[in-house]
Amino acid sequence: MKTFVLTCSLFAALALPVFAQARDVTFTTELQNYGGDGAYLALYLTDAAGEYQGTLWVSGKKSKYYKHLEGWARGSRLDPAEYDGLTGASVTSGRTLKITLNLDDSLIDNGYEVRVDSAVEDMRDIRADVVAPLTTEGSGKPVSGRGYVRALTYELQ
Repeated sequence: MKTFVLTCSLFAALALPVFAQARDVTFTTELQNYGGDGAYLALYLTDAAGEYQGTLWVSGKKSKYYKHLEGWARGSRLDPAEYDGLTGASVTSGRTLKITLNLDDSLIDNGYEVRVDSAVEDMRDIRADVVAPLTTEGSGKPVSGRGYVRALTYELQ
């Protein structure tokens, strides 16, 4: 019986951290009032060296326009496997995109950044409109954009 209890305790001690390795993160992207069509946005992760690591979300359904999201397009190589299931409608002027994703804890406080590229038809494309370090300390604090994005805020849960 003692062996059974010890085995169960050991299993629980080893298995519990596996279940605690991810958390929900809510990303809120507020757009400026810019007076144009809906914006295409790519939210993606880069490592400490600025190298593309993965797509979080792409807003805008027509993939032919994704090439205008330059930093993300280069990193993802516009491979549909990088964004399948991670897309939604474009976001219009003055509106907010809010998404909740499950991210691995190893991405937080380890030099990763969330980047947002933005593009609007017949207007400028903005590479790295927002760059926000993915840190516990940064949770809940808005990071200003430099183009169509007014601010990006993420909330760790």
